[in-house]
Amino acid sequence: MIRLFAIAGYVYQSAAAVVLIFATSHLLAAADYTNLSLALASSQLLCVLMFEWLQLAGLRFLAAAKPSDAARLRWSLFAAASLSGVALVAIGASASLLSKLPAGVIALGLTVAVLQGVTDLYFLTVRLSDRLGMASLLLALRATALLAGATIGAGGTGTAEAALLGVASGHVTGLAAALVACRMPLRPAPLRIMLADWAEFCRYGMLAAGASVIHLSVPVLLRFIVIGRLGTSGASAGFSLALDLLQRPFWVLNAAIHTVSYPDVVNDFEHGSRAKAARSTGRMFEFMICTTVVLLGGLIGFIPDAARILVPHESLDGFLAAAPMAALLYFLHTHLQATVAVVPHLEKLATRLVIVAAGQLTIVALTSAIAVAAGLSPGGALAAASVTTAIAALLALGPTIRFGAVLRWSLVNEAVVAAVLIGSLAALPTQPSAWLASKVLLAAILTTLVAWRGDFLMMGRARRSPMGAGKPGDIIEAIER
Repeated sequence: MIRLFAIAGYVYQSAAAVVLIFATSHLLAAADYTNLSLALASSQLLCVLMFEWLQLAGLRFLAAAKPSDAARLRWSLFAAASLSGVALVAIGASASLLSKLPAGVIALGLTVAVLQGVTDLYFLTVRLSDRLGMASLLLALRATALLAGATIGAGGTGTAEAALLGVASGHVTGLAAALVACRMPLRPAPLRIMLADWAEFCRYGMLAAGASVIHLSVPVLLRFIVIGRLGTSGASAGFSLALDLLQRPFWVLNAAIHTVSYPDVVNDFEHGSRAKAARSTGRMFEFMICTTVVLLGGLIGFIPDAARILVPHESLDGFLAAAPMAALLYFLHTHLQATVAVVPHLEKLATRLVIVAAGQLTIVALTSAIAVAAGLSPGGALAAASVTTAIAALLALGPTIRFGAVLRWSLVNEAVVAAVLIGSLAALPTQPSAWLASKVLLAAILTTLVAWRGDFLMMGRARRSPMGAGKPGDIIEAIER
């Protein structure tokens, strides 16, 4: 039930983020929404640049740490986070000299980046202290606060600055609630030991985070390439809306699966046999692939219907033109960044992660720039980026194949069939409303069947059964799984 609650919390977070995007796109003028979108994308990039290495290091080392070491590692993590926050402000302020965004938008974007980085790190320590339910509740609370703050800010004055101030207040609310509800034990470490911890964090975390920064740069770069040609118009606002909206479901679903499954995978890799680690990694891959495939089908099947209801009229054409290819790009991008990278993360092959990410960024930048220069539409530029991302993913599969994580390919094929059927619903009419209700019901049934066949939320219990006091039949069933 805790795992189901955690997934539900991430689904709620995703839904709140989608509502926030639609709300701000309606409340702000096209130019202000474009500035807000660019500011949030840039702050996210800076947040990853300065805090992702600590997130990755914490997830890799805290997940397998003994209780006696966890309090010291938390102290070292938060001490490093304080320095990273200072560096983020300095780097962001310097980079802002090259930006055309208003000074107020830049300052608030930097504030949001720092607050998000610190809050995410604290939520991670809550999760890794075996409090998955509380971590999920805090994420849902912050999502609510972000939605309320940004909507109130955008609705009050109709400016990007007010919306960003609301986003910042949402992060503050989430962090304050976490500090009150979960006082994580910290044990101050001598400078020598703390520096040794930082060295371990840096050796693994900085290279791995560098790969994340490069991956995150791909959609940011696409924004600037395409918007540089379109300008701040309704078409560019629709393109930005497609990138904002369709990134979020994949990102949140990936984060949910990693939060639920990855700590167990790390623990099996560090303390179990290689066969056990390969089995748990394979189950995680099934979870990620099947759910994101069905999600892709759902986005393609229902976004046209939702867009005609929710997207502002001036942005609608640009959004509908870019949305299908944006969904495909984020599907492929998520698996290159998250699924293909799991085994290199486990084996601490951080340099390889950077090489793969740099290769993707280079070929995506080259092909999308050529597509734009050749006069292709924003959808054409996204299609070119999708093809090159797929090529990068295929070329990066070496460590995963050697690791031997076996998938149930019959289950993956069933998920693909379900996704195709759900995506094909876009061709059916939505009027009268009974048609739309039928489409939603069919999609829900297919999604439920895939989830039931995969039995994803039972993975943790099945993996622990052979080591526990279960019945012989339970142990045999767990071994067979």
